[in-house]
Amino acid sequence: MEQKDMSVYDHIGELRRRLIIVFVFFIIAFVIGLFIAKPIITFLQSAPTAQDIPMNAFKPIDPLKVYMTFALFSAFLLVFPVILYQLWAFISPGLHEIERRVTLAYIPIAFLLFLAGISFSYFILFPFVIQFVGTLAGQLGINEMYGINEYFTFLFQLTIPFGVLFQMPVVIMFLTRLGIVTPFFLMKFRKFAYFILLVIAGLITPPELLSHLMVTVPLLLLYEISIIISRISFRKAQRLEEKRLKEQEQAESENHG
Repeated sequence: MEQKDMSVYDHIGELRRRLIIVFVFFIIAFVIGLFIAKPIITFLQSAPTAQDIPMNAFKPIDPLKVYMTFALFSAFLLVFPVILYQLWAFISPGLHEIERRVTLAYIPIAFLLFLAGISFSYFILFPFVIQFVGTLAGQLGINEMYGINEYFTFLFQLTIPFGVLFQMPVVIMFLTRLGIVTPFFLMKFRKFAYFILLVIAGLITPPELLSHLMVTVPLLLLYEISIIISRISFRKAQRLEEKRLKEQEQAESENHG
């Protein structure tokens, strides 16, 4: 398939069309989110992590804020694959046919990794953090009385970043296919990347060794997996480029002949 030459105006028009599609799907997803927000909130309130925590509404608007937050998050989760597809559709005209097929496969992988990051944070890390905070409150003689808005805000602050961080392998794979990064650069950058990931882990976990290790180790493993994926993608990209050059040379020789 031949790549299309588009002017700046055409690119802006195409971007506008993609954004409109995402917006329309988001509105539809938000309507669905309004219906599924209540069951999700009820489920999370009945989870073992939240059962022993007294939740209160300290402001009249707190229940509405929690409800709308879950409706918006549900909408984002539902529309996330659409966002990824529209992003792919926007950049795909600049890719070769094989690259289009390969990068299209990134969409379900990215979505599953986002869900995996949220699940890891909620089911593994979040209970440890809540237990640590509860133990600390008991040692300091503090009565635990959380506002429902503050509780779920804290839950989102802890889980959503992991959904984003778990995108690392897909982002690295995509950037490698585009030739922006190489596995050699990632290996050379490893020490700095480890330091950055350690800082991130320290910022999103309480000052407790086990919780810190539970976050740091998966992040470091994700980076190492990203290097392996980058190496595979880099080799495939090289083979693709060599094949393309051979086909181009063959076509030129046939034309001259």
